[in-house]
Amino acid sequence: MTEKIQTAPEVWKRCLDFIQDNISVQNYKTWFEPIKPIKLQNNVLSIQVPSKFFYEWLEEHYIKLLKAAINRELGDSAKLVYSIVMENNYGNRQPQTMKIPSSNRGNTKNDRMQTLPEGNATGVKNPFIIPGLRKITVDSQLNPRYTFDNFVEGDCNRLARSAGFAVANKPGGTSFNPLMIYGATGLGKTHLVHAIGIEIKDKYPEKTVLYVRSETFASQFIDSIRNNTKNDFVHFYQMLDVLIIDDVHRLSGKEKTQDVFFEIFNHLHQSGRQIVLTSDTPPVDMQGMEQRLLSRFKWGLSADLQVPDLETRIAILQQKLYNDGIEMPEDVIEYLAYSINNNVRELEGGLISLLAQSSLNKKKITIDLARQMIDKFVKNTNRELSIDYIQKVVCDYFDMPIDLMKSKTRKREVVQARQLSMYFSKQLTKSSLASIGAQCGNKDHATVLHACRTVNNLMETDKRFRSYVDELKKKLSMN
Repeated sequence: MTEKIQTAPEVWKRCLDFIQDNISVQNYKTWFEPIKPIKLQNNVLSIQVPSKFFYEWLEEHYIKLLKAAINRELGDSAKLVYSIVMENNYGNRQPQTMKIPSSNRGNTKNDRMQTLPEGNATGVKNPFIIPGLRKITVDSQLNPRYTFDNFVEGDCNRLARSAGFAVANKPGGTSFNPLMIYGATGLGKTHLVHAIGIEIKDKYPEKTVLYVRSETFASQFIDSIRNNTKNDFVHFYQMLDVLIIDDVHRLSGKEKTQDVFFEIFNHLHQSGRQIVLTSDTPPVDMQGMEQRLLSRFKWGLSADLQVPDLETRIAILQQKLYNDGIEMPEDVIEYLAYSINNNVRELEGGLISLLAQSSLNKKKITIDLARQMIDKFVKNTNRELSIDYIQKVVCDYFDMPIDLMKSKTRKREVVQARQLSMYFSKQLTKSSLASIGAQCGNKDHATVLHACRTVNNLMETDKRFRSYVDELKKKLSMN
């Protein structure tokens, strides 16, 4: 009996069945439904994607899922090739395609098709070396896209960025050793430490720099115990000039790993080598870490990254669009910045979703399309409204500039807009009265309380004013 020959559509359909079970419906529709299988030959599956932007997003976020799906259908020797539909500046599609092998971005040395990467969750190559070598060659594991040039500075990150830049110019030679960058998820910690590493490599190419996630460090240590190569492991890390460890708080509870890290930390610090760490909390709030390690974290500088303010969010979006060579109306940029305020990662995710909606549906980027995207995006991110966003909605409703609302004018319509902004800010945010007043024209907390009482009174006595409140509630999704 002859073996049935598989076709590209059949294999891809089974891959999609697997992929669909492992991601959200929205992500599946956005990133996988538009893909078209082209051909299957010699265990190489070719797929067509709508744009280079689309291809880069898949490689950045879904390569492991793609690998698992394709290897599941075709075996470990499976290969994947992208065929990218080229577009000109006016969005008109040209018939030719550009073929790119999977996981081969920026590789000028080898344009051949590559086997999908091995199942290494960390992505870091084996760092172990032969003991006794004086100089070592290490892949720094730095992402060249994360530089100081495209790290947007604002009040939320100025201290951390300035300290990072000082360290990059004089690694091991400042009082910022170790330098710990801490803050919530998605605020740019990883970007900043990569930028530090890249700047050091540019200025001091002879220095050995390594970026490593704490999970990778821990798994390498376990492997060294299993393989009886612990001395090689310690020796390797002690030879580094700059060690960057991301998410060091994840070593919590791992006593043996903390012990070996303590040994490495001491050696590097005493030798004048630079140590850079990131964490989601400052050392004083870390749980499950040895006190002797925490005390060393406090030797240098701990700088936090905070949620970016409105101006910084706008600048981040403008920088991202400039880097990608994309133009977007200013009102759309401002709307995104007002609407998504939790962190930089969600902000960039919202921008990418908007670009994807525009590209896939062949729609012009407008404020209406942005509103449609935000409605879906907000539900997925459980966004808490910000005072900035509330002010934006209120001022748009009354067709009034925000600067006018924040001014000292006592015109009736302006005062009402200001009072409504304060009222909804108190209702829909966790901000203090003082904070609300400060953002609504530098008013004090007593003014905010007066505004809230006035709004409540007018809702009971003025039908027109009541309609204002009801309509604004709908716009702010307050049911």
